[in-house]
Amino acid sequence: MTTGTHELTLNIMMRWIYWIGWMAFGAAYRTLFGLRIIGAEHLVKEGAVLVASNHQSFLDPPLIGNLYQDEMYFLARKTLFRGFGAWLYPRWKAIPVDQDRPDMASLKTIIKLLQQGERVLIFPEGERTLDGELGKGQPGIGLTVTKARVPVQPVKISGAFEALPRGSGRIRFSRITVTIGPVLDFSGEEYSGKEAYQKIADRIMQAIAELG
Repeated sequence: MTTGTHELTLNIMMRWIYWIGWMAFGAAYRTLFGLRIIGAEHLVKEGAVLVASNHQSFLDPPLIGNLYQDEMYFLARKTLFRGFGAWLYPRWKAIPVDQDRPDMASLKTIIKLLQQGERVLIFPEGERTLDGELGKGQPGIGLTVTKARVPVQPVKISGAFEALPRGSGRIRFSRITVTIGPVLDFSGEEYSGKEAYQKIADRIMQAIAELG
């Protein structure tokens, strides 16, 4: 087998692993949690887009991934990339991030992917909610937006906290709803420079809150 053929075979296998997970999670969400999607007409289905969602549960990344018919990237805790996770998570398009000692490496990766026309999911709060309420957006998403210059798709998840709250290992069968809002445009001059990072983060969280 030539090098080119081997790389093609490996790429096909990795895509199949992604889509097997996509189908399995999608079936589970619809069967077990009665997944309801509101505002699907707002989805950006072509070209680069930064998807910004509140973070309620470990269920969230594949939940958002199921909104689209093609692949997307997301951030995952560095500690998950161990053992079998070191093999699986990269194939699920996960980007490792060190939550204890954050650096620019993961953000630079996200910015590069967006500039290449990819779709990326970010949770502006930076971590899962402790009480089900929305938290404050972190300036890292503002930095990403100013550097990548792509549209931002606000998304709100409801019910995932009740289904699998932070600190719990027991899944409860709560109905999950995902609401998609109109795209946000941060191309104006008022959204340039470091002073705009938090302003952008706050506007994104406001848009998520307004989704009801």
